[in-house]
Amino acid sequence: MTDPVTAPSRFGLLVIGDEILSGKRQDKHLPKVIELLRARGLALSWARYLGDDRAQIRAAIAEAHASGDIVFSCGGIGATPDDHTRQAAAEAFDLPLQLHPQAAERIRLRMQELAAEQGLPCEPERPDNVQRLQMGCFPAGAALIENPYNRIPGFQVGRLYFVPGFPVMAHPMIEAVLDGPLAGLHGRDRQVERSVIVIGAMESALTPLMEALEAAHPAVRVFSLPSVDHPQWGRHIELGLKGPPDAVTCAWPGLIEGLQHQACTMGPEMVRDS
Repeated sequence: MTDPVTAPSRFGLLVIGDEILSGKRQDKHLPKVIELLRARGLALSWARYLGDDRAQIRAAIAEAHASGDIVFSCGGIGATPDDHTRQAAAEAFDLPLQLHPQAAERIRLRMQELAAEQGLPCEPERPDNVQRLQMGCFPAGAALIENPYNRIPGFQVGRLYFVPGFPVMAHPMIEAVLDGPLAGLHGRDRQVERSVIVIGAMESALTPLMEALEAAHPAVRVFSLPSVDHPQWGRHIELGLKGPPDAVTCAWPGLIEGLQHQACTMGPEMVRDS
């Protein structure tokens, strides 16, 4: 049940697990996904943290699917009682859970590898091995996401990509998706920030200029970062524009002219990718 990405979509992230919300483990997915997207000229639009509650996960998946966004979901795809993501996804998409044949092959191969490492015969019918096959039960029609760490795959339904909660597995899997089926989107969200230090200014006095710039250049967002005790510039505002490079270049003269019109004292200018 793949869904080629042909229309503009935002990127979203679901991070699932009580251990994140309780503080037992620190989330590593949000900063890594931001990093992976940024390196490819893409941007994360939203992120959401969820506990191990099937109804809550189901609702979040249904909402993400309805949005049309491209969403990575990390966590909860194992086969223990506190793993609910596979079942919640099936319910959200109104699809039956089925043992994916290729997933079963990979899991059985992993069983053989584990047995060989321990110097034991492989016993596929042993209860713990039968339970392992539950990790290959996905919503009907799901596509596999290969797991280079231990072969146990994730899955894709529509524009949602489900990977394990372990960063060592999840992050290479997300990277492979970005460089595989989503490679055509690279560079789509590239933005730059261009700003200038405005010394001694008050935000209230600059607000009309900021509003006028956004009205005249809809692709650009104006940002204002005030500081009251900088060792070099004292009270100042970093006033800038963020957006596609061409749009920022077009809007920049208007910002400088507006500041000059107000006789503002300007410091250095800065340009950075965002």
